[in-house]
Amino acid sequence: MPKRALTGFIYLFQRQTIVRNLERFQDFVVVSLCVGLFCVMLLRLGDMFFTLLHPLDVRQITSDILFILILVELFRLLLDYLEAQSISVGAAVEITIVSALREVILRGVLEIPQNQIFGISVFLIVLAGMLIALPFMFRFVESSQKQPEAEL
Repeated sequence: MPKRALTGFIYLFQRQTIVRNLERFQDFVVVSLCVGLFCVMLLRLGDMFFTLLHPLDVRQITSDILFILILVELFRLLLDYLEAQSISVGAAVEITIVSALREVILRGVLEIPQNQIFGISVFLIVLAGMLIALPFMFRFVESSQKQPEAEL
């Protein structure tokens, strides 16, 4: 085997090359998800406008609007991920809250069993607590990372 081919083969299995190729593949997957989400948003938007031609079903229109808003937020979350290579926890929590509330609005509070209402309420309280606690957690982490540098 020629030395040049052996060097190229070894280069393919170096850590930096593997990581760079996997990051490119991951970016390709995220871009594919963005394109797919955009297409689904357009289809749902068109479907919503055709729904407006029939007699008004407020529950269906509200569901469509909330679903499109959820898709838009997911799209923004993916775009932010492509830019920063990290997911915004706050945005993910907000999307989850809107998704849970959409299901409650869609089915109606009176139609949902009591134990599920209790579970959804606890879930929303935990998510709200996370949303409130996030800025404090980031400040705590930043201050703990700066202290060792100051001591040196």
